[in-house]
Amino acid sequence: QVQLVESGGGLVQPGGSLRLSCAASGRILSIDLMGWYRQAPGKQRDLVATITFDGTAKYADSVKGRFTISRDNAKNTVFLQMNSLRPEDTAVYYCNAPVINYFRGPYWGQGTQVTVSS
Repeated sequence: QVQLVESGGGLVQPGGSLRLSCAASGRILSIDLMGWYRQAPGKQRDLVATITFDGTAKYADSVKGRFTISRDNAKNTVFLQMNSLRPEDTAVYYCNAPVINYFRGPYWGQGTQVTVSS
């Protein structure tokens, strides 16, 4: 059974940094697009960033220049480096993959809480 497992969330002061990781476990043959979403209390889940297998990245306007998505294909892992964090970045962050092993999902991780507060 394929699973996505996030780690790396926590509490950080405004202006600080965090690095999230998401590892796909199980028998993985192919994952093209992977991404991060976030959901703040009372709000919808929004796209933060995506990255293709060959490393092409896209970002939401709200995080451009502050967040960097990357991946290690050998380890089926995607990362989100978050710098210059703001209180409005506070949310549960979810890892996502629309398709794994040619089977359409979407596949979601369990989520990891990021809190930006002084």
